Amino acid sequence: MSLNVLSSQASPLSQGQVDKLKQLSSEFNAIQLAWLGGYFTASAELGFAAQGGEPTLASASAPEQTITILYGSQTGNGRGIATELAEKVQAQGYSVNLQSMADYKVRQLKQETLLLAVVSTHGEGEAPDDAIELHKFLASKRAPRLESLQYSVLALGDSSYEFFCQTGKDFEQRLSDLGAKAIVPLTECDVDYESSADAWQQQVLEAVKPLVAASSASVVNLASASTKSATYSKQKPYTAELLVSQKLTGRDSDRDVRHVEIDLGESGLNYQVGDALGVWFSNSDELVKEILSGLNLESELEVTLGEQNLPLWDALKHKRELTQLYPGLVQNWAQLSGSESLQTLVEDKEQTRQFVLNHQLADLVKQYPVDITGFQLVELLRPITPRLYSIASSQSEVESEVHLTVALVAQERDGVQRFGGASYFLANAEEGSEVNIYVEPNQHFRLPKDPQTPVIMIGPGTGVAPFRAFMQERAQQDNAGDAWLFFGNPHFEQDFLYQSEWQQYLSDGTLTRFDSAFSRDQQEKIYVQHRIAQRGEAIWQWLEKGAHIYICGDAERMAKDVHQALIELVKQYGDKDDEQAEQYLDSLRSDKRYQKDVY
Repeated sequence: MSLNVLSSQASPLSQGQVDKLKQLSSEFNAIQLAWLGGYFTASAELGFAAQGGEPTLASASAPEQTITILYGSQTGNGRGIATELAEKVQAQGYSVNLQSMADYKVRQLKQETLLLAVVSTHGEGEAPDDAIELHKFLASKRAPRLESLQYSVLALGDSSYEFFCQTGKDFEQRLSDLGAKAIVPLTECDVDYESSADAWQQQVLEAVKPLVAASSASVVNLASASTKSATYSKQKPYTAELLVSQKLTGRDSDRDVRHVEIDLGESGLNYQVGDALGVWFSNSDELVKEILSGLNLESELEVTLGEQNLPLWDALKHKRELTQLYPGLVQNWAQLSGSESLQTLVEDKEQTRQFVLNHQLADLVKQYPVDITGFQLVELLRPITPRLYSIASSQSEVESEVHLTVALVAQERDGVQRFGGASYFLANAEEGSEVNIYVEPNQHFRLPKDPQTPVIMIGPGTGVAPFRAFMQERAQQDNAGDAWLFFGNPHFEQDFLYQSEWQQYLSDGTLTRFDSAFSRDQQEKIYVQHRIAQRGEAIWQWLEKGAHIYICGDAERMAKDVHQALIELVKQYGDKDDEQAEQYLDSLRSDKRYQKDVY
């Protein structure tokens, strides 16, 4: 039997042993493999003689215990936690199998004995893309009984949303229903997840000690996650120089979209098209001043954050989240303010959610006065978290630079403009300003390995960013396949992002087809999903020829509308019903031919 097709189902080996055998065998030449064959045969015969019975493999009778760590991650946080845990498990001398849920063979689940799962929740209680298949399998009738499995789940989420940590709760419930036993209870983490995740890691490391013996500290199947610490990371960002922050939209546009270029210098930072850039930011001076003034607090007042003492001004400007609320903060504010109207609001989950999405701390301060100390304030606020932006460039073209497409988040409330923290920081940064950054890999938003494979890209608004990177990459490749871009925005004259670049790619053949949907340039609004419906037959033909399809942009409305448009064209031109059309797109997703980067 070829090692390429060897599996635990077809051998007396565990999956961890199969993976290690494949990895080990790849390091030897034919002569060395032949010698090893003889060595193993002799070892087996000695084992047989010593036991005085039928020849058996020692590993078959007492297989090495492997701790399987699976992660389902939309933004990289779950992958980071799982990778860190794998390193700690390895340091304890245990064998560990670390995998993305997208790469995990669901049929292997019935053979697991020890599973640690880290999974985020995306959108309205939905599983992240790389966890969809495993999530569906567990919920289906095909899921096996798992009485031999012991497990623990870490759930990541955002309490600003109604279905907080729902995917993790689903995993916990189904594993329990199938007979598996939890070694550590479900742990739910909010946006500021670090301390909770660290505590969970320590708990599971203690819990596995009596369940698994120390071995040779081997790690199998880490290629997809890589436990090697990067030079720069979320915790250790690179301080880069901002080269350009140039407005892309026209003077009369109702939105401000920037093309941002950042110099990577001698950092050695590498990225692939499809990756995201994490950007740390500082809050604006104006916003900090407004909050301090509204609360009658002195900027020089010293506060403590962890083990650090610093002025309240510095804490609010550099350490605390001021532009995004969360339900717990609004609930505490209602108690501090004594406001009956705010108390009534927080008793309704949906009203609270809408308030959180459409207000900032400064609005709370203005509308609901409180008497609060500087210490109380920083304790109530979440730490600043970096924002992730889809990278809009290919290193094969821009080399030691990274480009972003950033929409300034701006809303007017009660005559006051409120801005997004990171987008305002980038839009107002001057040439030469410092910005702390890191690369967040996205293994589930990649161009096909074969450059001749056709691609269909759907990216309205700033969702077009990664497709600019795709086209830069394809332009550097010989004989690249067909490429079709769908782009949408309100107005042709004001909002046609990177217009001249798309025209150049069409001219030189890098881009084969281009369809635009400028929604406000006619009486009837036209969006990208309408263009997809109009081009349904051609899209179906591309898909049948093996095209990969990509969606980037708004998850709340656009991605759902585009998905439904794809369902409809598959039904119409593929002669399928609703269920069959969904299964068709599911199969594309499983084959990595249907990929989304939505937010």
